[in-house]
Amino acid sequence: MAEPVVRIPDAKVALSTASVYPESTATAFEIAARLGYDGVEVMVWNDPVSQDIDALRRLSDYHHVPILAVHAPCLLITQRVWSTDPWVKLQRARAAAEKLGASTVVVHPPFRWQRQYGRDFVQGIWRMADETDVRFAVENMYPWRYRDREMLAYAPDWDVTKDDYRHFTIDLSHASTARADAIHMLDRMGDRLGHVHLADGNGSAKDEHLVPGRGSQPCAELLERLALSGFDGHVVIEVNTRRAMSSAEREADLAEALTFTRLHLASAVKVPRR
Repeated sequence: MAEPVVRIPDAKVALSTASVYPESTATAFEIAARLGYDGVEVMVWNDPVSQDIDALRRLSDYHHVPILAVHAPCLLITQRVWSTDPWVKLQRARAAAEKLGASTVVVHPPFRWQRQYGRDFVQGIWRMADETDVRFAVENMYPWRYRDREMLAYAPDWDVTKDDYRHFTIDLSHASTARADAIHMLDRMGDRLGHVHLADGNGSAKDEHLVPGRGSQPCAELLERLALSGFDGHVVIEVNTRRAMSSAEREADLAEALTFTRLHLASAVKVPRR
């Protein structure tokens, strides 16, 4: 009987610069290079380097780590980063991606209080996607919860599969916080899945972003399904390491996340030797 051999799928494994917080964007490039990540996703936020295209290009060139994706500044803490106009933020994110050679811009759905932006969001994302080869991959979010109360903070919906987008980002930690079935969400996204934020969770009301394998989310199953489907987008490790007691402990967590991801991407794809 022919012995199976592992075939590594085309998906690249990247490190989100958010995964090293409270350390800097520059530190994320150093760690990604040292651990052997295929690239980085730049979270554009209050770190000035994350907003500076020339500085990012120098970091990428120096460490030989490509920038695979740009996460637009969609968080509450980045309301004034790259303008207060959300469409200008997305235009600048697209321009940054084009200049840096990144294939994807990750974007969150609007907050409900951004009423005009929310009304125009689905059509506006299509218009922007038609103007570039860069993918605008809209990310699933979650309801905000406090004790027994739930607030729907995103519009048109936190579950982005309810609307028509060309590309999606699936985030397993967000699915956990939403108490949604990540595999069913993956099925609904289908071939429009363009990007993955890999992290774990235990269904807490707080967005946990645990190292994959440390929670209850189907991280391994999702990776194996991606491999079998021939997924060729990016799998981005986006985990919370703020509780790490040292830089060495943070780096160990990120090494564990990378090993987990590559193991399960490879273990699902076997072809027989001839």
